Parts: sequence; structure tokens; C-alpha cells
Amino acid sequence: MSYLWETDAVLAATNGRPVGDMPEGITGISIDSRTLKKGEAFFAIKGDQFDGHDFLPAALRAGAAFAVVDENRLVSMGGINLPLIVVRDVLEAMTHLGLAARARSKAQIIAVTGSVGKTSVKEMLRTVLSYSGEVHASVASFNNHWGVPLTLARMPSTTNYGIFEIGMNHPDEIRPLVKMVRPHVAMINNVAAAHLGAFDSIDDIARAKAEIFEGVVPGGYAVINHDDKRYTLQRDLAHEAEIEHLVTFGTKRGSDIWLRNLVQEDGGLKLDVRIKGEDYQYAMSMTGEHMAMNSLAVLAAASLAGADIRKTAEAMARVTPTDGRGTRYTIGGSGSMGITLIDESYNANPASMEAALNVLGSFESAKTKRRIAVLGDMLELGKQSKKLHEGLAKFIADAKVDLVFLVG
Repeated sequence: MSYLWETDAVLAATNGRPVGDMPEGITGISIDSRTLKKGEAFFAIKGDQFDGHDFLPAALRAGAAFAVVDENRLVSMGGINLPLIVVRDVLEAMTHLGLAARARSKAQIIAVTGSVGKTSVKEMLRTVLSYSGEVHASVASFNNHWGVPLTLARMPSTTNYGIFEIGMNHPDEIRPLVKMVRPHVAMINNVAAAHLGAFDSIDDIARAKAEIFEGVVPGGYAVINHDDKRYTLQRDLAHEAEIEHLVTFGTKRGSDIWLRNLVQEDGGLKLDVRIKGEDYQYAMSMTGEHMAMNSLAVLAAASLAGADIRKTAEAMARVTPTDGRGTRYTIGGSGSMGITLIDESYNANPASMEAALNVLGSFESAKTKRRIAVLGDMLELGKQSKKLHEGLAKFIADAKVDLVFLVG
């Protein structure tokens, strides 16, 4: 049987103490008893709302191979009939297992951060790189202090490309995470007014994002958006982090991944891109200039990780939006009677709102009778919240929106 980890390796990495009849190995790692599959290890992490130790009976019923538990909770567990690995701290143990996974891996590692679209970029990379090798990437938005080590610990030794999303809402959050991941390629997709409540300025957000450069392996690459208003600051921060190779993408002439032409249609995008003096044309079944920019970032990272550029560009046509990030639904019939619903509900900040409204405004056809925007609150914007909410009026007007519903 093929194991993700042999039990002896888990014990060595976590410095754990075995209790009970231990299995030879595990097929996966779970922190949620509701989705745990038979043969996986259950790490009983204590979160903000729930303590994994309270769900050990559920993990047992689901077929957990063993559970990793805190030493100080052992007495309160009673006589649960499940093999255990006892450690000082479960999250710390999972982090050490993640570090062991990174140490054994021969994969090309890509780390992605940005204010808007980092999950979309990660999912694009997952799709297009699958045509060049075995891909491992975080699920959903597992991009924080437990999501990153969990994704690392789940990485098979056979992985060719590892893709890690790293998020933050305050300074010094990315730094320890990227030092676990140690990417060959680190990308800042963009910098915008997200989580501004924890920062004095967008420049400070750029500085916090640039922490991702500090974990890049020697000889590695930084990828940044040439069109971004804080491009120069990011470039300088990459140099300060002693990044040896800087690669840019954007619509500006001189970008290493240069978008020469973009055609937007109701059904998708057609792009003409120049990379290292060669031209590539490809199509995408998504809309919006922001998705075109995401694809440039993906081409940059994929090519630096050694994937075939032409094969990667062709695979862009197979990329589909993830839930809450531009998925379209038809409601109430077809043709002129139908309503097209664009689901951009995952998150909201000024940049993502602008992008979503631009997509809404791009609908130009005989079938387009009315454009309706349903907008929720943008959170974590601090003192600038009122100003930034009022600033959406321009984008609503530019998109020729007929009705606006505000919720919040």
C-alpha cells in the first residue's frame, strides 16, 4: 500500500510518543472529523471556536488511523479506543511534519500572495501545471498559520509542482509561513487596499506582502506586477531580500510577460502575449481584465518552475472560475428571458469590487436589458472605510449599472 507518511516518519518529525497499536502508515492528514477519510491521521488542533480533541470519537467512527493529541489533554480523554501520538502542541507538531515534507520534496515550489486574486492564481496554476507533472496545492484558501503547514504536511514525496497560497491581514504574518515553504518562485499578484485597518497605508501593505521574498531559496525568482502602482517599491524590496532574479508581468512594454493585446467577449478572453521575444495566443473561458492579468502571473510562475510555456498557455482554456470568484449561472430560462448571475461573493475590497463591476459593465449585447449590482460591505478598511465605499460610485456609474442593492 502507498502511504503519504509512514508512522515512524511522523513520530520522528513530530517528536511524538506513540500510545496504542500504531498502524504502518497513513494515507492522508485531516483536521476535520466531518471530512476525514479512512486511513488518515487526525490532528486535534485547537482553533478559535472548536477544539479538535472534542471530536476524537467522531474521528474514530470515520476510520482515523491515529490521532495526534496534546499531552495535557491526555488524562481527560478517557478510554478512547484509537491509537494516539502524544505531543507537546498539535499545531507545532503539524508544522514540524510540514517542514519534514518540504525537506524531502524535490518539487518546484511556488508561493503566491496578493491583495486580490491569489486563490484564483493558485487554482489556475493547479490546472495548467497538471499538464506538465504532478501538482500539489492548498485546498480552498488554506493560507494562514495552520493552513500553510497543513498543506505542506499533505504534500506527497512524488510531487513535481507545489503551489502555496500565503495570506495576511497584519505585518509579520507572511514571514514565518514563507520560511516554511521556501519557494523557488515567490509572487505578489498585486497590492491594493485590503485589510487596510491593520496598516497606515497601502505602501505598508506592499511591505508586508514583500515578506514573501524573504523565504525564496538561493537562486530563486520574484514575480511582480509591472502595472501595479507600487511596482517600484516591490522591486526595491525584492532587491533588499537579495532575490537574484526578478520577473515582471503586465501591459507595459518592457514587461517580461507582456500582454500585447486583449479582446474581451461575453464568453471569455482572447490574449496575445509576448514572452522572451516569442508570441503566444490563447483563450480563456473567463471575463475581466483582472483574470487576464492573473493568467500572465501564472505564465510567469509556471515558466520559471520549468513547465512548457506553450503547453501552459494552451491549458488556460481549461481553467474555470472557483466558487464565489466569477462563476456564472443562468436563472429563469434562456435567451432573452434568462438572467445571468455572476457570483463574486467570496470577498470584497475596493480592487475586487472594481474588477467585478468592470466585468458587469463589459456585458454588451442585444440580450443585455439591465445591469443589477448587489453589493455587500467591504470590511477591515479602518479609517478609510467610508471614503473607499463612497469611491465605488464611480465604478458603478462607469459600468452603466441600472439598479444597485446595498446589503450590510
